[in-house]
Amino acid sequence: MEKIQTVKIQNPEYEDTYTAHVQKNGAGWIGQIQEVPEVKCEGNTKDALLKTLEDELHVVLEARADAWDKEIEEDIKAGRLDHLGDKALEDLRAGRCKDLFSVIGNKTKLS
Repeated sequence: MEKIQTVKIQNPEYEDTYTAHVQKNGAGWIGQIQEVPEVKCEGNTKDALLKTLEDELHVVLEARADAWDKEIEEDIKAGRLDHLGDKALEDLRAGRCKDLFSVIGNKTKLS
């Protein structure tokens, strides 16, 4: 096997950069995303491997996001986040909150 190469992979949807470790292995290439170790792929060429790594990374990140969304929905339905709303209302009533526009200025108006 040849020396491991490091390649940065941009994920524009999540605005993150990931590190791929790729290596020539015989006639083909193998690689893994360092930050998402379950993304391990093979390819006939380095370019094919990088494309496969990007595609698989997208699949894994989407699955993670879907699982997170499902967990949040279940927590909301079960009332496990109610205490956060109660605390926010308590802080608002006690005057411990600031108007958003006083913090960020009136440069940005919410529609």
